Amino acid sequence: MATETRTLQSSPSILPLYARAAAPLIPGASLLPFVPGGGGEIPEIELELVNIKADSQAVAAYARVCGFTLRDQLPPTYPHVLAFPLHMALMADGRFPFGAVGLVHVENRIAQHRPLGLGEELTLRARPTALAPHPKGKTFTIVTEARTAGGELAWEGVSTILRRGKGDPDAEGGAGFALDPATPASAEWKLGADLGRRYAAVSGDRNPIHMHALTARPLGFPAAIAHGMWTKARCLAALEARLPDAFAVEVRFRKPILLPARVEFASAGDIEFAVREARKATPHLDGRIVPDAQIPYQHRPRRNQ
Repeated sequence: MATETRTLQSSPSILPLYARAAAPLIPGASLLPFVPGGGGEIPEIELELVNIKADSQAVAAYARVCGFTLRDQLPPTYPHVLAFPLHMALMADGRFPFGAVGLVHVENRIAQHRPLGLGEELTLRARPTALAPHPKGKTFTIVTEARTAGGELAWEGVSTILRRGKGDPDAEGGAGFALDPATPASAEWKLGADLGRRYAAVSGDRNPIHMHALTARPLGFPAAIAHGMWTKARCLAALEARLPDAFAVEVRFRKPILLPARVEFASAGDIEFAVREARKATPHLDGRIVPDAQIPYQHRPRRNQ
C-alpha cells in the first residue's frame, strides 16, 4: 500500500488532538471511525506542513525554559517543537491502533545537518513506522524531516515510542550506550514542581503526566514527571559551547524525573552525557553526541510484508 501524504497549510490545533488521543480511554469510543484505538497496524501516512516559520518570541520563551542562549538560530531541539502538532495529528488519526495517552517516549535522535536561522521558512514532514517488538511491549518511531525553502534537508528527528504490554524477551531493548556512572557531575539542577507546566507552555506538549500530580496519578505516576524532551534540551543547552554546526545527538530516557527534583548533569569525552538523581544517582537520561556522518540513519520506515 502506498503511503498517504497529506499537506497542511497551518499547524493543527493541539487541544482537539489531545481530546481525540485520550478518547480511547472511554469504553467503546474506539468503535467510532474518527477515534484511534481500534487495534491493528499503524497506518502508512505522512503529514507535511509547508511554509512554516518559527516565531521569535516563542523561540525566546523556549530558550529561557530550557537554558539556551538567545541567538538568531533555532535551538537544535526546536524543530521537534514545531513538528509536535504533526506527531499528535498522526497518533490522533482514527486508523491509529491505540491512543497516545499512556505511550512512553523511550529514545530520541536528532541530526542537525546545519544550524537553522530564526527566520527561515521550513517544510516539515512526519511519518510513523510499523510496530516492532520490544521486551516491554512494542515500539514504533515517528520520523521527522525539516527542509528549507530550497528543498535542503537540514534537520531530522526520530522519536522511539513504547506501547507497553506483552513483550518479546528476545527483542532488542534499545540503545545500549551509557556514560560511566563514576563520571563526576559538573552541575546540579533544581527542578520545580511547575516545570512540566512551564515546558508545556512553550512546547505545546500538555500530556497530563507532566502537568500536575492530580493528572499524573490516574496514569500510574505518583507525581508529575519532567518532559523527556525538556531534559534533552537542557543537556544540549549545557553543552552549547561545545556543539559543532553539524552533529547527531541520541538519548535514551531511563527512569522518569518526578517533580520537584534535584538532578545532576555529567559529561565526558566527545561527548557522552547523563542526567542522574542527585542523591541516589538513579539514571534518568543517557546521551551521546557525535559528528553527523558517524551515525548512519537507521530508522527508515519498516513495513510489514
